[in-house]
Amino acid sequence: MPTPRKYENAAARNAAYRKRQAEAQRLEQLRKGLPPLPAIPTMPGNCRWEKMLAEAGILLRTVLDEREDYHDDRSDEWQESERGEDFAERTDALREIEEALDALV
Repeated sequence: MPTPRKYENAAARNAAYRKRQAEAQRLEQLRKGLPPLPAIPTMPGNCRWEKMLAEAGILLRTVLDEREDYHDDRSDEWQESERGEDFAERTDALREIEEALDALV
């Protein structure tokens, strides 16, 4: 015995699929704490972008804290070596990025 049809036609099946996908996207955004997308796709989502930039800042601060702890845990000899100086230069570059990001938010 064939399986009974769930949808009247292919258009109804596709509409149901699009509706499920839109709902899944909305739930994912809610789970991440992001505000909903604007109703008009060409309208910028400034609130959403600001939230994303703030989260990027938090991640960047975490990276900086861990790098500083790592650098401080190394010996003075390592800190003064070429490798240690390169590490400190990259950390300084990340600090500059953090300052630029803070200016945006």
